[in-house]
Amino acid sequence: MLFIFGMVVGAALVWLVFWLALKKIAVRWYEWLIGALGFMMAVWAVHDFFASMAEYNETAGRMLLWILGLPALVLLALGVFLPWWRLRRARLASAERPVTDET
Repeated sequence: MLFIFGMVVGAALVWLVFWLALKKIAVRWYEWLIGALGFMMAVWAVHDFFASMAEYNETAGRMLLWILGLPALVLLALGVFLPWWRLRRARLASAERPVTDET
């Protein structure tokens, strides 16, 4: 099961890199790191939730989902928001520059 999960995650990562290259979106190293940490924490939270539910320990499963899942969502949101915000600022700055015809 983990092999299939790894194959799906790898294919999704390759698709993401090609899509970003196609759209000419530059992602800084720390944005990749934040996104990767958020994804790993989300996988960890879901795994621990289902493992706790399988052991009939519902309270621990829900607590782990909150404790690990909420920071994972925040990190994933930052991983998406930071490149979008940086590109938006760059586009606004280039649109505000006056165009002069000086030679």
